[in-house]
Parts: sequence; C-alpha cells; structure tokens
Amino acid sequence: METSRSNDPLVPSETACDLVTVPTRQGLEAVDILRRGARDAVGPVLHDHGHDTLAFLVPPGTAAAWDVPGSTCTETDGRGLRLAPEPPVEGSDWLLPPGEADLATDPAVLQRALGEAARLIEAADSCR
Repeated sequence: METSRSNDPLVPSETACDLVTVPTRQGLEAVDILRRGARDAVGPVLHDHGHDTLAFLVPPGTAAAWDVPGSTCTETDGRGLRLAPEPPVEGSDWLLPPGEADLATDPAVLQRALGEAARLIEAADSCR
C-alpha cells in the first residue's frame, strides 16, 4: 500500500505541522500566558473534550526534539489535519481557530509558557 501526502486542494502542504498535546488545565494557563505576552504569540489551539486535552499547532519538525514532561508532541505531516473553521476531530472544537491566530506557535515560547503554567498550577494546588 502506497502512502503519500494528500493532493486535496483543501489540505495545502503548508498545513503540515506537529501537535503539542497537554492536559486542558495546563493548556488553558499556557494560552493565557502566551496571550498576555504578545497577542499573536499563540497559533491555533484545539480542545479535545473526550480526552480533556488541548493541542497546540507547532511547526513541522518540532516533535523530533520535543522533551517537555507532561506533554506529547506528535508529527502530523498534514495528514488528516484541515485548518478550517470546523474542528478536524469529532468531539473537539477550536479554542483558538485558524485565521484568528498565527499558523503555528513558536515551540520555544510554548515550552516556556507550559513550564510557567505548571508552576502556577502547582502553587495554586499547594495552597488548598
């Protein structure tokens, strides 16, 4: 069986990206941190209700070097990912839809925001 990139005109090759997936709580904190720093610092973000996660679109190749505890980075190569107003996965929706954000979040900036979010959550939980 031969596999190749889609020739579907609705899936341009520039939609190839990787996805950094984190628990929803940490992801929401990171989105807030990113948006406070620079409004355009965060790209599209997908919320998967069924798995209680957020997925940040990051540039292709990020997965090869991603090593952030509590998160995963998946290479998509554009397979099955459509940057359209409708969410690409059933049971999910766009927290920040394509078109309202940059094409992808800078991985270094995201890594710092996720670290800060984890520290904020840990501090908040220790006050209970």
